[in-house]
Amino acid sequence: MNLELVLALLTGLVAGALFRSLQIPIPAPPNLAGILGVVGIYLGYKVVEWADVGVDLLGMLNDLV
Repeated sequence: MNLELVLALLTGLVAGALFRSLQIPIPAPPNLAGILGVVGIYLGYKVVEWADVGVDLLGMLNDLV
């Protein structure tokens, strides 16, 4: 497994344990449906990046000013 992935997982575990021990809500969806929504957003982003399609929204807005 990639070291970056392991470090990210360990960081998440420590942060989750800290949030739970301090009894504050986690800054993430608290159920599987919410987590799958986040994964879906990520996958959609990667598909559009792979397909090399998109709109330069900031460029269009700058042209308006």
